[in-house]
Amino acid sequence: MAAAITVAFFNSLCSDNSMRRRFTLEYWMDDGWYVGRLKEVPGVFSQGANLTELEENIQDAYELMLSDNAPENLGATQTKEVELEV
Repeated sequence: MAAAITVAFFNSLCSDNSMRRRFTLEYWMDDGWYVGRLKEVPGVFSQGANLTELEENIQDAYELMLSDNAPENLGATQTKEVELEV
């Protein structure tokens, strides 16, 4: 059974000029690990040995998703628009 908590990430302007945005972290136990995903951001998953580590790791996963820096070992990448049935 999954549980959900709200976590805040740096992504909207705060009084100290940092950015914060709130997301819902849905998490569950899997083979002794806390595993979770951001419900509002498809594809952002992570895991941790405890809930605090999961929150730190999900922050890293979110930042990587937002990053324009593709891993260097991918070589030349291309994009293509596709149409999917929904």
